[in-house]
Amino acid sequence: MPEDIDLRAAINAISDVVQNRPRPLREFDQIYMKAGDMLLQSELVARWANGNRLAFIGDGDAISVCVAYLYARGIVNRGPSQITLFDFDERICSAVERFADSERLDNLSAVLYNCLEPFPGPFDFDCFYTNPPWGASNAGESVKVFMERGMEAISYDGEGLVVIADDPEREWAKQVLANVQEFAICRGFFVQKMASRLHSYHLDDAPDLRSCNLLFKSLPGAKPKSTSEAITDPERLKNFYGAETPPRVRYVREIKRLDYGKAHEDEYKLELLESI
Repeated sequence: MPEDIDLRAAINAISDVVQNRPRPLREFDQIYMKAGDMLLQSELVARWANGNRLAFIGDGDAISVCVAYLYARGIVNRGPSQITLFDFDERICSAVERFADSERLDNLSAVLYNCLEPFPGPFDFDCFYTNPPWGASNAGESVKVFMERGMEAISYDGEGLVVIADDPEREWAKQVLANVQEFAICRGFFVQKMASRLHSYHLDDAPDLRSCNLLFKSLPGAKPKSTSEAITDPERLKNFYGAETPPRVRYVREIKRLDYGKAHEDEYKLELLESI
């Protein structure tokens, strides 16, 4: 770890967050980062966004919660002043809100939002973070959509951290990296830093696939922008969540339950002891 922290307390805190996190939906490219990498990533994000207003454009991994929780518990000594998550999955938003309420994380909130619709604001964040669908089937177009919303959140003036696939053996990953950097440059950002092959995932069909951190910063003299438009271009929507998987869902709605954190009754059955 870059700074001295109580490792046991940090791991237990990550465990609390993971316990609260809903299960991933693979059809929407919700593939979760492994716990050890979550800890390292959260500490890095806390340092990077220290004292700033941070927007998460999607966050199945729950890094937003980890960052807020580690800082509130005093496990890390730096962190953002405000964290707002924008996600189209109501299960994720509700999980964030419940956790923030139970742990009194006053600087953490969530907004139900689909990135294909105009960004709802506010547009005064200092930095944004996104770990979007990686765009293996659309040359990174899905990554660009999430980045665009992050850029709008900071009015094209600030910094962004984008997590995408990083694998020298996969041609599509190299193409996405190139396209994403070109996209950022065309919108007034430059690559401030790239940290390669940092994160691993619970991914059965590609357990060796890793991701990198790409840190972008706006060029001096950026012109603030406070407008946003819906994304409707069929070419941008093609293969958004994978091959032959265009976006058809506005929101993933949560089915309300009273037993959050407990095993679902459809996951198990009881075999009783024989009568004595």
